[in-house]
Amino acid sequence: MPMPIPTHGRPAGDVMAMLEEAGRYDLPWREGKTFAYVYEGGRDVEEVAKQAYMRFLTENALDPTVYPSLLKFETEIVAMAVAHLGGDDQCVGNFTSGGTESCLLAVKTARDYARTVRGIAAPHMVLPVTAHAAFQKAAHYFDIGLTLVPVDPATFKVRVEDMEAAIRPETILLVGSAPQYAHGVIDPIEGLGALAERRGLLLHVDACIGGFILPYFRRLGVAVPAFDFTVPGVTSISMDFHKYAYAPKGASVILHRSKELRRHQIFTAATWTGYSVINPTIQSTKSGGPLAATWALLHYLGDEGYLRFADRTLKATRAIADALRTMPGVRLMAEPESSLIAFTADDFSVFPIVDILRKKGWFVQPQLGYMGSKANIHLSIDQSTLDLVDQFVPDLAAAIREARALNDAALPEPVRQLLGSLDPATFTAETYQQLMALAGTGDGLPEGTTAINLMLDAMPPEVAGRLMTEFMNDLYALPRRPAA
Repeated sequence: MPMPIPTHGRPAGDVMAMLEEAGRYDLPWREGKTFAYVYEGGRDVEEVAKQAYMRFLTENALDPTVYPSLLKFETEIVAMAVAHLGGDDQCVGNFTSGGTESCLLAVKTARDYARTVRGIAAPHMVLPVTAHAAFQKAAHYFDIGLTLVPVDPATFKVRVEDMEAAIRPETILLVGSAPQYAHGVIDPIEGLGALAERRGLLLHVDACIGGFILPYFRRLGVAVPAFDFTVPGVTSISMDFHKYAYAPKGASVILHRSKELRRHQIFTAATWTGYSVINPTIQSTKSGGPLAATWALLHYLGDEGYLRFADRTLKATRAIADALRTMPGVRLMAEPESSLIAFTADDFSVFPIVDILRKKGWFVQPQLGYMGSKANIHLSIDQSTLDLVDQFVPDLAAAIREARALNDAALPEPVRQLLGSLDPATFTAETYQQLMALAGTGDGLPEGTTAINLMLDAMPPEVAGRLMTEFMNDLYALPRRPAA
């Protein structure tokens, strides 16, 4: 229902109290119990970030000639990222609002480069099914053909020969991950780089979640395979700072091996009557807050501080992985090669584990069994996790035992067959409402996720996508007027 702007203003204290009330039911991420979406560096890190963010909140990176401070922050952040990822003085890059924007820009650059240099009018790209969905989003937004390549079912890494088999004359870009999010393993970037060079293609490495921390893991003795600009054939890399650099969201970079490539990323428009538009990234107006906060944290923590955080993250990851190996009924999907863990079960549904742990204050992330992967539980580990391992492991073990004992955590076979037979071409809003009623969910956010995840897991991925579209379309409806 439409909502008018309040007629009269309220005191600042009242407004802040209203904000606090609105946040009462958000995840208590500062307690370190959230294994996705947020990364906790400590109250001192948060305070430095907030002060820097607020100091430059209103500055606008749209025009670096007006705010040379933001140009300084951006170029220095990019220079540190280039050094961190093995680049040289020919590498360039830009600060973005997050990993998705960085990945979109990599694809946009490849499209325009191929259009200009190779004359390709109907471009196509090749990526593993484990590559982040941001690349499918880019294909959708930029009208680019797409081939999803299956991965090795044992390692969940893409095979170079399978990527090569998917290349077409109009292919413009290959994608690899370091690591891929779902299972936490690193694609064979050196092999993909050699393939890209041999076939004259660009290669983007999505290191959004791993790019910052993996070089530290290597220094701590982990055998991290080469994945960055030290690999011939890698032409661009994305890396987030709002993950393991503990910067506020959104903070990411897109890096290119040369200015010649980055030129195709930039959008300019002189054919209108307003100010000169020159946008190196998708955003035009861009708050200086994330830039300043990222720059400030890189100087506040420094290399030593980040190495210490990485050591804590590595210890926590190993402790939880070791514990999972001893828990009956579950197994790791793959040996962790970064700070990400995925585990599954062969004899029972893992989905109830999410709701059981949620009642104990923990948030873990369910992943559906699509595209050759089993349904599983995903954990993103960070440095704050180390202090809570002794609490989390017993709660996780208890949740697994409880999930194994449940008899109603599986769909009846007739329901599973019905869901598996649904056709995306005939899916309607009415179908969505019927399925949500079947799952026992009402309006808004569901209290539990087990029923809906079981249903989604039984559907063809295309149908699940339609259902999730309808759900999101409903969720962001106008708020209802309170009852009188």
